[in-house]
Amino acid sequence: MSGGVDSSVAALVLKEQGFAVTGAYMKNWINEDQVVGHCPWREDIDDARTVCDRLGIEFRVVNLMQEYREGVVAYLLDGYARGLTPNPDIMCNREIKFGVFRQWAKAHGFSAVATGHYARRLEAPDGRFELHEGADKNKDQSYFLALLNQEQLREARFPIGDLTKPELRALARKAGLPTAEKKDSQGICFIGEVKMQDFLRAYVPDAPGPIVNAIDGRTLGEHRGLHFYTLGQRRGIRVPSNTDHEAYVVVGKRAADRALLVAFDRPDAPGLFQRKARIHSLSWIGDPLAGPATLEGRVRYRDPRVVLDFRPESDGTARVVFREPQRGLASGQILALHRGDQLLGGGVYA
Repeated sequence: MSGGVDSSVAALVLKEQGFAVTGAYMKNWINEDQVVGHCPWREDIDDARTVCDRLGIEFRVVNLMQEYREGVVAYLLDGYARGLTPNPDIMCNREIKFGVFRQWAKAHGFSAVATGHYARRLEAPDGRFELHEGADKNKDQSYFLALLNQEQLREARFPIGDLTKPELRALARKAGLPTAEKKDSQGICFIGEVKMQDFLRAYVPDAPGPIVNAIDGRTLGEHRGLHFYTLGQRRGIRVPSNTDHEAYVVVGKRAADRALLVAFDRPDAPGLFQRKARIHSLSWIGDPLAGPATLEGRVRYRDPRVVLDFRPESDGTARVVFREPQRGLASGQILALHRGDQLLGGGVYA
């Protein structure tokens, strides 16, 4: 339980269904010196405890700070330092919530871990489990579960997956939960209201380099570090637009001289749109796809599913060809693979 309304209602729904429920707050990060903005972990713990008191269920705080630092923070900082665009929320789900926390729960006698994700877990005729998008397509969070495996899904529960957000808040109000009107967190997974740039500024040293026009090679300015930028980014480049008010967009990074490559945000900007990509570190919820297939993919959270041709390679990677060019496919990001609203798995852009 994060202290938010979604996990609060997840606990409420499970209790009303007759399950023996214990609320647990994963203590993953403490920012007592406020190096990187507001990290309201104390308030979140208080809110989660108050909800459990209201529901009449036990509440625990589980300290996973070391595991989180090793499994998520190190991955995040290493990725940005190498010029990648990692996704800490997806890694938090795989390594922490349904990784070490799930193991902690099993060791303490619990049979499953439930979260407030907007996703649906369905049992297939063969007894295995499938992961589908949440009923509220505007809030669907299946993308963040793209790297889970069958064992993790078997011991996972998503009690609010069939609810819309308005329905969920109505249930919270009816039950008198103190989190009923609490705003949703927009920060990094279980760190709080922390902006990524503030986090990186505190933990990754600046490494300045030139901002270069990818078309004509002109130097347009200087940046503080490539880790502050990702492919397709428009804001924060700090290079003025042209006389037609066209803005620059990031189209690449050049490691040799730490150059940030930019061009005007047009369909023909070099490297901005791609139809082909290679993905590695493939993860499957069910059986891996052994041959070519036509699937759908979600290239990033909030983007719609798009049609692609999937071709696995002998080295464990895969080639994907999108039917329509996709914007800003940054190395290190996650591609979620779908068959309709069923999430099959995912992989990492090379």
